[in-house]
Amino acid sequence: MITLPFDSTKPVKGQASILINKPINEVFHFVGEQFFDNYPKWALEVTEFEPLNGKQVVIGAKARQVRKDQGQEIQSIFEITDAQPFKKISFQGVTHPYRNTYLFDIENNKDSTLLTFSFELLELELFMRPFEKLIRSAIEEGAENTVENIKNLISETEHSGKRFHEMH
Repeated sequence: MITLPFDSTKPVKGQASILINKPINEVFHFVGEQFFDNYPKWALEVTEFEPLNGKQVVIGAKARQVRKDQGQEIQSIFEITDAQPFKKISFQGVTHPYRNTYLFDIENNKDSTLLTFSFELLELELFMRPFEKLIRSAIEEGAENTVENIKNLISETEHSGKRFHEMH
């Protein structure tokens, strides 16, 4: 039997956290409750996105996405696997082996929210294993971009709302 120096079933994971100066209910509403409307806004690599059975964020809800990664279009279907209000939203690829998780924690006496996003590539094909460090680095950079984009979008939403109210 040949033993390899790596395990093809070991996930490759990247994670990032960011502090958002908003109460957890506002952050969860934007990311969790309005996931199907807002996900394409912060996942800039998504070129097509379609909820497959409504926009309610419940376990089993599915969506189809097309992502542009490294110049290639990759289509996948994912489904929500965990939905805990004000705590966690997770989805997992149905057609590709990945998992995304958004965790929400209260910070600073309920005035701020710590948002943690993780992306796991649940399997890495054997020929890709030599590039694991490079892949992990790209995943970590993607996780950082995700939380930054969400924070910026939530801040923009507040400012555009204020401008609207000031004008009317």
